[in-house]
Amino acid sequence: MQKVLIANRGEIASRIIKTCKQLNIQTVAVYSDADEELPFVKEADIAHRIGEPPVNKSYLVIDHILEVARKEKVDGIHPGYGLLSENGEFAKRVTEEGFTFIGPLHSTIQKMGDKVEARKVMQQAGVPVVPGSDGGVDNIETAKELAEGIGYPVMLKASGGGGGIGMIRCENEQALVQSFDSTKNRAKAYFGKDEVFLEKCVENARHIEVQIFGDSHGNIVHLFERNCSVQRRNQKVIEESPSPVLSEKTRQAMYDAAVQAGKAVDYINAGTVEFIVDGEENFYFLEMNTRLQVEHPVTESVTGLDLVKWQLLVADGEPLPLLKQEEITSEGHALEFRIYAEDPKTFYPSPGQIKVLNWGESENVRIDSGYDEGNKVTPFYDPMISKCIITGQDRTEAIEKAKAFFSEVQIEGLKTNVGLFKEIIGEKEFLDGTYTTKWLQDYLTANRT
Repeated sequence: MQKVLIANRGEIASRIIKTCKQLNIQTVAVYSDADEELPFVKEADIAHRIGEPPVNKSYLVIDHILEVARKEKVDGIHPGYGLLSENGEFAKRVTEEGFTFIGPLHSTIQKMGDKVEARKVMQQAGVPVVPGSDGGVDNIETAKELAEGIGYPVMLKASGGGGGIGMIRCENEQALVQSFDSTKNRAKAYFGKDEVFLEKCVENARHIEVQIFGDSHGNIVHLFERNCSVQRRNQKVIEESPSPVLSEKTRQAMYDAAVQAGKAVDYINAGTVEFIVDGEENFYFLEMNTRLQVEHPVTESVTGLDLVKWQLLVADGEPLPLLKQEEITSEGHALEFRIYAEDPKTFYPSPGQIKVLNWGESENVRIDSGYDEGNKVTPFYDPMISKCIITGQDRTEAIEKAKAFFSEVQIEGLKTNVGLFKEIIGEKEFLDGTYTTKWLQDYLTANRT
């Protein structure tokens, strides 16, 4: 490929542009009125306005993006993450127009995007799934009967959901009844269909995901795991690799299951298989993310690999750069912190102008940022300012470097969650690695009331 359009914005657009430049690939950015002054627009070789700030008038308008692609005669389109990245119709339209979609096949995206269908596929492939309903649940009476058999608490989930949206924990039948219709309505509004299903709520859980990569020649490998259990309202806050407090036996079994999951759908390009792990290290398939993850720099930091480069090469029809699993190694430890423009007490977005942005002079820190000093964080998009990835020879060193880093960071002009990170990395449960997906929410409840 000689010319690539990036159908995304902010830090992930900048990230993709960086690798394209290294490969001498010309880049085309698309932007809304709200993003005109952001770094990615200036970093791209060519940039086109595609609409007004709301995503349904710009970044989600497939026709606008394809119009730019045709005008610029690009070879491929990279969707980044979020927005249209897991939209099977978009991937299909891209290929039908004669462009290369830098991601998996549209059929894979559609199959794995339906959580009910994904569960069925994984069960057939022998990958363990969370006990739950065999398919969608149409009415509350059926839901009550199934939940009684599964055992409370249960998770009520939208079949088309993702990213923590469209799921709710139900402690008892009353909670299930109260949440059923509203969850179906929310699913219809967000994902275009109201299908929901039930899963057993795994207690004392850790959220661990395995990065996989496949090519069009039938090769699939894993690139180790990331622990994403520091979460608030089912949204990831900190990710790290390798996962602390996980036996080598379970780790290897998860790698094998993730590769098996990829083989079951003939997976091509970058993907992530997400698992929930209980206190006894039983693990279950949650979902497959058919795109590059927000937290991919964690994997890049411990493997020394460029996953965007791999995406581009594989999309161009080349085999994986490293075909043998034993050629892929992991060294050291990496932590990723998602810095958001948000109120540290209410956690509501805090848009505004970044008047001061100083990352300090700490070593072993990678900053993937979507903003420069002077830019405005607008209310139209996810308020993430940057991702800060900190590495060390081991976990203890990485945490110490994180403490030094956050002691120097200066962000002024809006509110951020930097203070929360300073708290977390000093807490016992985080330091000893025993934290679960409930830990941060419990900590906030105890310390913010």
